Amino acid sequence: MLDDWLAFSLDGTPPAVDRGTVPGGRYRLRAPGLLELTPDAPAPHAHACVISAGIHGNETAPIELVGEWLARLEAGRSTLGAPVLVILGNLEAIRRGERFCTTNLNRLFRRDLDLSGPEPDRARELMSAVDAFFARHRLPRLHYDMHTAIRESRYPCFAVDPHAETRTTHEQWRWLAAAGMQAILHQHRHSWTFSHYSKHYHGAQAFTLELGKVRPFGENDLAALTGMSRLLDALLEGRPAPEGEVDSMRFFGVVTELMRQSSDFQLRFAETTPNFTEFAVGTPLAHDGEVGDIRVEDRPEPQIQEPTDAVIRTVAACVCGSRKTHPVPSSTRAPPPFMSSCLRPLRSVSGVADCTTSRRKSGRSLTRRCSRLASSVS
Repeated sequence: MLDDWLAFSLDGTPPAVDRGTVPGGRYRLRAPGLLELTPDAPAPHAHACVISAGIHGNETAPIELVGEWLARLEAGRSTLGAPVLVILGNLEAIRRGERFCTTNLNRLFRRDLDLSGPEPDRARELMSAVDAFFARHRLPRLHYDMHTAIRESRYPCFAVDPHAETRTTHEQWRWLAAAGMQAILHQHRHSWTFSHYSKHYHGAQAFTLELGKVRPFGENDLAALTGMSRLLDALLEGRPAPEGEVDSMRFFGVVTELMRQSSDFQLRFAETTPNFTEFAVGTPLAHDGEVGDIRVEDRPEPQIQEPTDAVIRTVAACVCGSRKTHPVPSSTRAPPPFMSSCLRPLRSVSGVADCTTSRRKSGRSLTRRCSRLASSVS
């Protein structure tokens, strides 16, 4: 199954057989980069799960994690108990070892998309696949879109909670805590990412999961992602997922965005500034020829919205986003997609997840194949 799917997806080799059996169910190679697993009978705790990786082609750790996860199923170390749609996103970018080819795929997941080109076409194909998958399986919906960050971070593993009407369940926070997430970023506007698509259009519990920093194939420490691996195994088998302490994670919300208003725009912090870096009130963040210096401001304290919320202190932080600048006509109008965001902690924190440094040895067929492909185009 795994070798046929990888050959189909990354080498362009049509499979001799596009379906078969796995322990507890069956599989079907629906298209390049699209593998559907269907259990003989869903387990009592089963979700309809979309697990995606490779939306950015150079983010390799999630791709390796998926390879090991599927290898365990194929070897009989796991038993299928839930329907799962497994997605490798930007196949050409994965082959090239690049973030994207012409357009950032993870900004294209909206049903009114009117762009043309390979990546917009791929976005439409993936949206259609997700629509059909959720229509086939009448179970609670879940989508984890796995990534790695392009710069260092004070919290290497964090989740982005997309803005949508669907409320995130407390169960998800406990699962993510056990999976090793150290921070949560609540988005405050529609972002049109892949996880946002599933949450906005399908009411799924959906997250973008940042699993460390971008590294080449073969250089990822998958042992540091053991918690995430355990969560994926539980979802695959349709059993209760491990739960952790929610207070082990730090929660952030966006309070402002740095946006270019004129051609005379400069950031006042280094490109290498880690995600979630704290800045004191008054620190200059940028200069714009139209609005002048942009500094960290003291804002009104956030209000408690949930019984479990705890307002702590006021700081600002930089979190990853496109460092490109986007012109807008006026600072009073709604800004375009963010360039960089200032955040405020929303909840208290008692610690962060522990990460080990050993390296796993199994399930490397995907790593070897992708490493070879990346080398051939460099």
